[in-house]
Amino acid sequence: MIQLLRDQVLIKPKDFKLRSEGGILLPVGMRQETFKGTVVAVGPGTKDYPITLKEGDFVHYGPFKRDEIMVDGESHLIMRESDIFGVYDKEC
Repeated sequence: MIQLLRDQVLIKPKDFKLRSEGGILLPVGMRQETFKGTVVAVGPGTKDYPITLKEGDFVHYGPFKRDEIMVDGESHLIMRESDIFGVYDKEC
């Protein structure tokens, strides 16, 4: 596993939507990322920016200001906690 620094957060993104609500398989160009995911790890925070998220939180984030890395063979995102828009009370 990776040790995060400062106010960084490691997120496992929710899978892309592969089918429409009617069950039709979407072509690659029409698949859209949901911009939702689960917090896997958090950094220690800083004096000015303490971390408020915790492991297991289900969050909504934006399409920018993030880096994609592979952890244990799976794709994850690293971003600052301030780039996360909100926390859901349950997985959506």
